[in-house]
Amino acid sequence: MLVEKEPPDRVGRRANRAGRRPNRAGRFPGTSRRGREKAWNQPVRDAWSADRGTGMAGIYGEYAETLHKVMDQLIGELSDYNNEVKEKTGDGIYEHLLGRIKSEESMREKCGRRGIPQTPESALRVMTDSIGLRVITRFIDDIYQIVTFLRKLPGVTIVQEKDYIRHAKPNGYRSYHVILDREVPYPDIDGRQLGHYYIEVQLRTIAMDSWASLEHQLKYKKDIGNEELIVKELKRCADELAGCDLSMQTIRNMIREEES
Repeated sequence: MLVEKEPPDRVGRRANRAGRRPNRAGRFPGTSRRGREKAWNQPVRDAWSADRGTGMAGIYGEYAETLHKVMDQLIGELSDYNNEVKEKTGDGIYEHLLGRIKSEESMREKCGRRGIPQTPESALRVMTDSIGLRVITRFIDDIYQIVTFLRKLPGVTIVQEKDYIRHAKPNGYRSYHVILDREVPYPDIDGRQLGHYYIEVQLRTIAMDSWASLEHQLKYKKDIGNEELIVKELKRCADELAGCDLSMQTIRNMIREEES
């Protein structure tokens, strides 16, 4: 197994608040829409060690350890930012933060579905979610504030951005997705010494995250009756939660105006 130093205690504390238990490396697990939700909540084998001893080279090749370093760097920066905001306002910018390296099995399965070779080149250049972070906030405005923070980080370029909060999916799904291209002081698969690695970041409020988790569990139940009705009810619940998010944001704004 890949042996790494223990991450900062704050990562473990964030995990405990989220109700998830970190694995030995202090990381948290992220395939199809169905698989993505499942993978964030289940432990996975280390992406580098999954095929060691089987004679099969890992899909991330020699860059597996670097993926962890890149992820840990961004987690640390977000944690520091959270602490800065808390010192100024009394409230953190997020409720909890999860990170994962896409498992060997999930990445191979995704490459297979897309009909591309199961190689490090595919995993690190064609795919953009080898590293994944999920940030859960209390309020909608915090999401946009974090996106602004990410945009200003040194070496970061946002290469893809999807605002499913202002433009929800037809089924009611809401979230904010960004793909970062991060320049780091580690070699990459293209031979650059200042390497570039993709990071997928999903940002949701607590309400959005709860809905997405429940929708995943309900939608993929087998032999379910009244599927059309259930889909409509899920959409109705999503809209009600969105209204609740807006109301909570308004209440916080009113409180802050009173305090200023």
